Amino acid sequence: MHDKPNPGASALITIDVQHDFSHKDGAAYIDGTEEILPNIGRVVRGFRAAGKPIVHVIRLYSRDGSNAELCRREAVANSGGIVAPDSAGSQLVAGLRPDPGTKIDPEFLLRGGFQEVAPNEWIMFKPRWGAFYQTGLHDHLTGIGVDTLTFVGVNFPNCPRASIYQAGERDFRVIVVSDAVSQVYERGLAECRGIGVRVHNCTEVLAWIGQPQAHQLQ
Repeated sequence: MHDKPNPGASALITIDVQHDFSHKDGAAYIDGTEEILPNIGRVVRGFRAAGKPIVHVIRLYSRDGSNAELCRREAVANSGGIVAPDSAGSQLVAGLRPDPGTKIDPEFLLRGGFQEVAPNEWIMFKPRWGAFYQTGLHDHLTGIGVDTLTFVGVNFPNCPRASIYQAGERDFRVIVVSDAVSQVYERGLAECRGIGVRVHNCTEVLAWIGQPQAHQLQ
């Protein structure tokens, strides 16, 4: 099976798990995200313990909205700041950070850099919905020998789904963790299955990463 996930060459991609989107006191909270943060954290810790690559993909909106999607520019400009560079709301949520003191370097990220925050773990900026659009993500992943991606994160209808489709277009094998992505819904998951994406829950993926003899993804 050409699209079967490969545990020996797998990486975790987290999408937009930043304070402003993920906590109820954030500037642009996405309903249902705070409740799934424990599952996202579990998956991150599992990949980290297994020594597998992790890439945290984030947004950084200029306060004037000039680098947001056209449909969001006015809202961002009038918001007072959503995931603005150097703001507390732009930071990864505490449960994902490899160290409590981990902070993003917005200038480096906005230039397209991959900020290494721990061995085999990076933060990167994406300028639009999909993590591969005008970024170096494809080259970064292939350069470290990755051919399978597991996705968790914020707001399935927008950035996770766009990133999942882009990954499939680039011939990555793809898994979406159904209970570690906010705003997920069954029709969307069915459509993902239709393009070869495997849909599994947090417990199944952790077993696959940590105890591959106990659970083989089909």
